[in-house]
Amino acid sequence: MRRAVVTGSTKGIGFALARELLRRGNSVVVTGRTEEAVADAVERLRPDVADKAEVHGHAVDVTDAEAVEGLWRAAVAALGGVDLWINNAGVAHTTRPIVETKPDEVRAMVFTNMLGTVYGAQVAVRGMLASGGGQVFNVLGGGSDGRVRPGMGVYSATKRGLDSFTRTLVKEVSGTDVRVSQIRPGILITEGWLREAAAAPDQVTSQRKVLNILCDHVDEVAPYLVDKVLASGKNGDAIAWLTTGRMARKFLAPKKRDVLARYDL
Repeated sequence: MRRAVVTGSTKGIGFALARELLRRGNSVVVTGRTEEAVADAVERLRPDVADKAEVHGHAVDVTDAEAVEGLWRAAVAALGGVDLWINNAGVAHTTRPIVETKPDEVRAMVFTNMLGTVYGAQVAVRGMLASGGGQVFNVLGGGSDGRVRPGMGVYSATKRGLDSFTRTLVKEVSGTDVRVSQIRPGILITEGWLREAAAAPDQVTSQRKVLNILCDHVDEVAPYLVDKVLASGKNGDAIAWLTTGRMARKFLAPKKRDVLARYDL
């Protein structure tokens, strides 16, 4: 059984990762910004707790280094230790050009995506080095591979930076009992994705064909990602859903999907 912390796990892919970990008998601390959101997530996850696993919640602002330290201490107290830490908390605003992205949106993306992951990784690695080892996963996203798309400039910059950060940390923990890896979940339809779609309906309409090919439902992808996480045994592992091969098969599939129909889009 693994003892896990998943940041940004009150909804979206973070919630789905926590759910799949619990279903496989692992204990999880879920996190979010507010006590209300965390309490709600914990209650929704209780039916998925298997075997002797436990689910706990802790509200935290991941852009506050001291608060992230507090999350580590709370998780260790609740679970008896932490050997799996997934830095998932993030913010995305992807519908406006760079020069039209509002200052508060820029701040939210840079602070949450960058500082949240850096602080989380620092705390987890230090804690695991002192307690016998473990594994840290950083969830990357659009633009982390260097590809660019208008409207995603600031968001992509944070994720590209986290790719460099993660690869550097992999080298720095080499030879220790701590392993650092990355997750690239692909293009998932989450609450955040739907919020962005509502803000730019014309983009969804114009890109509907390709979106139906490339997008996936969170509940379809999370089981695959969690199985890969739990099976991962090497430092520097890179888990990806939307691989080149999978993308090619999507475009070549004879039966075209209507993924967006589930959301009345």
